[in-house]
Amino acid sequence: MRALLKTPQGFIGIVLITIFWPFNWFLPGVRTAYCFFPLWLGYILTIDAVVLKRSGSSMLTRSRRDWLWLFIISAPAWWLFEAINRRTGNWEYLGAEQFGNIEYFLLSTLSFSTVMPAVFETAEWVRTFPWTERFRASGPPRFTPANWKYILAGGLFSLALVLVWPVVFYPLVWLSVFFIIEPLNYRLGRPHLLECLAIGDWRPVVSLSLGALICGFFWEMWNYYSYPKWIYHTPGVEYLHVFEMPILGYLGYIPFAWELHALRSFLWPAAQRLRI
Repeated sequence: MRALLKTPQGFIGIVLITIFWPFNWFLPGVRTAYCFFPLWLGYILTIDAVVLKRSGSSMLTRSRRDWLWLFIISAPAWWLFEAINRRTGNWEYLGAEQFGNIEYFLLSTLSFSTVMPAVFETAEWVRTFPWTERFRASGPPRFTPANWKYILAGGLFSLALVLVWPVVFYPLVWLSVFFIIEPLNYRLGRPHLLECLAIGDWRPVVSLSLGALICGFFWEMWNYYSYPKWIYHTPGVEYLHVFEMPILGYLGYIPFAWELHALRSFLWPAAQRLRI
């Protein structure tokens, strides 16, 4: 802790968490609409400081411009899932009705801007652990250009199932976007996650998956006493809740991280590669 406080981002991050965690849980009224962003900014800055101490480099110190751009492209990426949720209805926000349309959009966009930075910072932290090296080569599949056509077709078919029969096929949301965007990244010559699998490097998949699961825990924990807050409607798995999320729902965070990586490459092809 003392070492983190010696870095600017670590000091600011810990201060933000210390202030806005209790504010988010215990202030009266619609506090989360205004506390969500500074609380998660505190998390992002703190993890960046941890990565810097462990590896000597971090997303923020390598490029402030790239770090800030992540916030900008994160919001439209999550709005995509909000659009799909209008059909599936898997989550809703209690208290959202207290805001006008413009205010709701602006506050939501600010909150959504933290999603990519949080997941990718945490993935880089996971990658600093030596045990991730054991996933460097482990019998990879071999992808050819023809495979990408099947992956794209599978993604489009999966999304169609979600939109036509959302009650049954809603879990496919967390794979269909990945299977649609990754082939497009391949055809456009942009970085894509499956190129790592093609050479037997599973480290990015592992780092992203665990990074999203860790973020998922904090999202759900901090959401539990929030207001406004989200709740879930997930037919067939409404049992064994950990906070508001059914325990099986946490599995969705794993492919969600892959989708975020694919969307980052698609929306911002010039971005520096993540160190995952």
